[in-house]
Amino acid sequence: MILRDRRMWITGASSGIGEALAVAASRRGARLILSARRTPKLEAVRERCARADEHLVQPLDLADPESIHEAAAAVQEEVGAVDVLVNNAGISQRGSAADTEMDVVRRIMEVNFFGAVGLTRAMLPSMQERGRGRVVVVSSLVGKFGTAQRSSYAASKHALHGWFDSLRAEVHDDGVGVTIVCPGFVKTNVVQNALRADGSTIGDPDKESGLPPEDCADAILAAIEDERDEIYVGGWEIAGVYAKRFVPALFRRVIRNLDV
Repeated sequence: MILRDRRMWITGASSGIGEALAVAASRRGARLILSARRTPKLEAVRERCARADEHLVQPLDLADPESIHEAAAAVQEEVGAVDVLVNNAGISQRGSAADTEMDVVRRIMEVNFFGAVGLTRAMLPSMQERGRGRVVVVSSLVGKFGTAQRSSYAASKHALHGWFDSLRAEVHDDGVGVTIVCPGFVKTNVVQNALRADGSTIGDPDKESGLPPEDCADAILAAIEDERDEIYVGGWEIAGVYAKRFVPALFRRVIRNLDV
């Protein structure tokens, strides 16, 4: 896929991977729809993009199904069908499985899983009608294996793999592709915004260590251009995917003692 003049909708575009993805995609000539809850942040990201006046800011709250329907209708009325939908928005977690309150579990699932599914379902028919398009979902390496303090987050990411793997099989003959992206540690504000067991946010200004978001964005765009089904992005932590597969007993021993 050549990204020049393609319409790309990015959720979670106000910071982190989404912001870096927007800037990088604009430099490749894509026409963007930028979504998140905070309009001023989105406007600031749009100004950083090449040809800022070509891009649309569309506020969206993935925890609110009505917001998803309204945003999908507004985007299709304003720009028509999109060529690439990037489901990037999400919230993380720092709390034990036993202590995390059920409304926190449900909020994480609502944003990370149901939000991505709802928006994809809203935009999928227009892709099928045209016989082309690509749905991208930013999962996580934790969508491949769980770690301590992230039970609900891991569950939401595992759910994404199940749903979007199935979707890929169903829409292949319609000309629609699905790319699942599994980042490891990326330098974003994911820790600051992560939910504690009681639903409060961490609020720590320290950023996640790891890959610069710009490097992650470049990897995602390359995967879109190459029409890849699934990619892993990160450093040493990628080894966990293979360790779980080939030496599961050793993996379980290491992961329960790992400070993540």
